[in-house]
Amino acid sequence: MSTGDNALGAFLQELMHRRGRLPSQLASALGISHATVSRWLSGDDMPSIASCSKLANYAKAPLEQVIRLAGHLPPPPTNGQADWPEFRQYAKEKYSDELNDDLITVIEAFIEYRRVQREQTL
Repeated sequence: MSTGDNALGAFLQELMHRRGRLPSQLASALGISHATVSRWLSGDDMPSIASCSKLANYAKAPLEQVIRLAGHLPPPPTNGQADWPEFRQYAKEKYSDELNDDLITVIEAFIEYRRVQREQTL
């Protein structure tokens, strides 16, 4: 899973630098093991959606950004259009009291994950 472009690792390095934290301190703040943070930093593993949520809260960053960095969503489109405009609009209209932007982003991540799984089995 390790790639030459580890955007999440760079994000974590910058976060730790800004906060003056070591990887072990970041791990403790997130309630995960130091080894897990080390794997994220090296690009050998990526956080789950739940861990992305914890990380976004800790970093005070948009959940969608962290989910993208972890590879659960495709890169944003270059033409400026939303990934799933119909779904996002429908969800906001139909479930305005139940779903906020973060929850809609998580649902979109699961949809994309299922699409990728389906493509890999074909």
